[in-house]
Amino acid sequence: MTECCARVGRRPLRGGRFAAWVHVSVWESVMMLGLSLSTYTIIHVIISLIAIVTGFIAVFGMLTGNRMASWTAIFLVTTVLTSVTGFGFPFDHFLPSHAVGAISLVFLAIALFAIYVKHLAGAWRWIYVVSAIVALWFNVFVLIVQSFMKISALKALAPTQSEPPFQIAQGAALVLFVVLTILAVRKFRPVAA
Repeated sequence: MTECCARVGRRPLRGGRFAAWVHVSVWESVMMLGLSLSTYTIIHVIISLIAIVTGFIAVFGMLTGNRMASWTAIFLVTTVLTSVTGFGFPFDHFLPSHAVGAISLVFLAIALFAIYVKHLAGAWRWIYVVSAIVALWFNVFVLIVQSFMKISALKALAPTQSEPPFQIAQGAALVLFVVLTILAVRKFRPVAA
């Protein structure tokens, strides 16, 4: 969502009798919620990484039949924040990342309803498992996309993200999450609180 941040402009810098031109990136001058865009991006990335790590901890809990209430709450909150802060980046048209964020928020709403309103009763147990793991998969999906965009070694392997290395990474992630979902649906039977 930060395509606009790559644009570089020029503006005059006045000092004493001389005027100099300096390159100023949009990245440095755009403010988001009172933060520079670079600071906002760092916060967004940190929240996203926390969501992914705590998401895997929550999935481990599902696989062991342990609700891990605190880790799960952190996962759900940070995953919501990841999607919400993703909409805070400047944009001039609806992007695929916005669609991913919106769909993720739908799955998160279902997961939150299943765990905190329906308390995982009956079918809400497996609905929670599926929706929470799908939300985690969206985070990992975006992590892979961003890694192939921002890490030069990966970008060299798949500059347009249509090359086999990118497809293999996304395919492997999808297979992993399908397997985790099936196992978690079978094994997650937490004791009622």
